[in-house]
Amino acid sequence: MQRNDRANPLPASPCRQGEETSIRRATHADAAILADVGTATFIETFGHLYSPEDLQCFLDESHSIEAYAKALANPDYALWIAEADGRAVGYAQAGRCGLPHEDVRPEDGELKRLYLRRDAQNGGTGRALMDAAMAWLLRDGPRTLWISVWSENFGAQRFYARYGFAFAGEYEFPVGKQRDREFMYRRVAQVA
Repeated sequence: MQRNDRANPLPASPCRQGEETSIRRATHADAAILADVGTATFIETFGHLYSPEDLQCFLDESHSIEAYAKALANPDYALWIAEADGRAVGYAQAGRCGLPHEDVRPEDGELKRLYLRRDAQNGGTGRALMDAAMAWLLRDGPRTLWISVWSENFGAQRFYARYGFAFAGEYEFPVGKQRDREFMYRRVAQVA
């Protein structure tokens, strides 16, 4: 498969002084990179919330090479990798909405994940990943978009609000045997 997005990556954005971060569309060859950065960022951000057994169960199910290979092979999904000095520092994943909300329609899109390593946060990389995912989600025109976020991740909630997402409900998100309180946010289709 040709790596077209590598030839034309999104503009670099400053991450840390002396570092440039680039965003590129992930390909099937990136499944191991995504599994590594997905596992690392999830543990770094949320690992302290779970028992070792629940955490490992979730990582095996959701952040394995096989899980990313499956998402990359599905035309209803797209993933982007943020790299700083050749090191993956984050990623975003978007696709059809799969959230358990009664207002979700088959044509709705969802930002499924936006994860950044701690040392890459607050430098514009999250915004660049979000912009790439939003452009892909809206490539065929306006539609309703959804995001879910942990109920106590206030920084992410503020970030998504800046993109026009508003609280729409909550549900239980399983991590192993543990159930987290997860908020759903929606941005109704915006006609220009």
